[in-house]
Amino acid sequence: MQDLPRSKVLKQQIFRVALLASILFAAGAQAAGTGIPLRLIAFNDFHGHLEPGNNVLALPDPDDPGKTVYVPTGGAPWLAGLIAQLRREATHAAVFSSGDLLGAAPLVSSLFRHEPTIQVMNAIGLDFGVVGNHEFDAGADELRRIARGGCGQDAADAAATSCATGAYRGAAFQLLAANVEGSDGRPIFPPLLVKEYGGIKVGFIGVVTRQTPAIVRRAGILGLSFRDEAATLNRYAAELKQQGVEAIVAVVHEGGAVGTQWNDTACAGAQGAIFDIAQQLSGDIDLVFSAHTHQGYNCVVDTPRQKGLRVIQATSYGRGVSVVDVLLDPASRDIDRMRTDSRNIAVVNQARGKYAAVPKDTRVAQLVAEFAELAAPKANRAVGSIVAGIGSSLPDGSREPADSAAGRLIADAQLAATAAPDAGGAQLALMNPGGIRATLPCATRPPCGVSYGQVFTAQPFGNNLVVMTLTGQQLKGLLEDQQKSSAKEARFLHPSRTLTYTWKRGAGYGERVADLRLNEVAVTPDVRYRVTVNNFLAEGGDGFRRLLEGSDRSGGMLDVDALAGFLQTHPGYAPDRNPRIRLAD
Repeated sequence: MQDLPRSKVLKQQIFRVALLASILFAAGAQAAGTGIPLRLIAFNDFHGHLEPGNNVLALPDPDDPGKTVYVPTGGAPWLAGLIAQLRREATHAAVFSSGDLLGAAPLVSSLFRHEPTIQVMNAIGLDFGVVGNHEFDAGADELRRIARGGCGQDAADAAATSCATGAYRGAAFQLLAANVEGSDGRPIFPPLLVKEYGGIKVGFIGVVTRQTPAIVRRAGILGLSFRDEAATLNRYAAELKQQGVEAIVAVVHEGGAVGTQWNDTACAGAQGAIFDIAQQLSGDIDLVFSAHTHQGYNCVVDTPRQKGLRVIQATSYGRGVSVVDVLLDPASRDIDRMRTDSRNIAVVNQARGKYAAVPKDTRVAQLVAEFAELAAPKANRAVGSIVAGIGSSLPDGSREPADSAAGRLIADAQLAATAAPDAGGAQLALMNPGGIRATLPCATRPPCGVSYGQVFTAQPFGNNLVVMTLTGQQLKGLLEDQQKSSAKEARFLHPSRTLTYTWKRGAGYGERVADLRLNEVAVTPDVRYRVTVNNFLAEGGDGFRRLLEGSDRSGGMLDVDALAGFLQTHPGYAPDRNPRIRLAD
């Protein structure tokens, strides 16, 4: 090979050094944070909690991390204030709900058919919301009205009022529901949303738990199909990729639970449907925002298709927000997963120790106050008194009672409302635990007054009571069904005072329920019994499809009115501390 002139060799060396320097400079710039910054701000399971009420979060004590501080949190004005602050700090930001904005809500939202909640979200500037199962509480048609606007003509609850403050204009943000399809096989709301930040497109796909048909009224979702969450997410992620969208975020109204604090990314003991879904996701999906279980977690998990997938949820009721800061890489046009930061932040509304309150949004505060004032006459109406707080805690694998004090109270109230021959002739009542949304507190010297608003917050669904006939064999089968073959723990229906039995843990199906008695008399398989449940259960809700076999049905009053009436006729009510379900190994 012919030798090159010395000058040419020198020029080539200079070029190589310059090229290497430019590469190193580019790498250094990337490490320093080159890219399009995007802040993702999410909250979930708001459930119309416009006012803070008694909501708190158990947070680590800054002075002693081994201890816990109970911090007052929540309330739409403070949620709006924190979101506004987080937005101001960011170059680009997206704000969204991961489902259950509506439904199972206090009176200030439910009394006005959840229009106040939508108006508050419009004021906050929500970019989009994913539908949760509770968005279907009043049916798909009512959900469509809430989204598009207009006054409701036929209220699901006769006591509810639409357009209370004038014309209702609907949601200024988009609802997403990729896996909810109508009879034509098409999603009833858009499956995804693509937004552009600094010239880079980001796709958001929204899905709701496929278990929705088992946990809402069947009549409200006739003709709808709820498809597999992971398969739907993967399908639309592939479509986004074909369109040239590389940055993809999954927003899933499904959840799980972890055994660690809400910002511990190790997430020891993580379990539940959302983590099963994560294991099935394609590598195209960069982040997963979760919901549904009202838990706070910030997990980084490995899956078969990617390492370090973030799965995050921010508790419920507006008590916290999830914040994920990402960088969009201009070269790949994707999220740089190695430079992603995620955390949950408490919406503190009252300073507690070193936890400072966030500034509230005065415009949202004024809007909430307007609806609270309209609801006040009904919310503040006294319905009774109690001598101690009535809780709704359920077993967690320990020896806690299987039925709670709140469940016993509600079941007794429903029995009392339907026991008379002309009201159905009920002999027992059963209450689903998921229908109990709040406790009845007694924080002052007893007796403590109970308002209609408190009763409504405990039972906000507006269900009607249904009395039906079941044979003793059907009743025992119904109780055996409380533990599904795939579940580790039973999901107990709360019985009225007339029904008692023993639940044998670890026993096989058909052998779990023993010594089943009605008014201390053994239940006989071929005897017919009159049973009261709410219409959600009567339609097979929560998977209790055996109730569809009930015959000779008669309708009753609203469940909330039954509870209010019971407390009114039992002033100074003392909670029943005696379990009606005895647990045995």
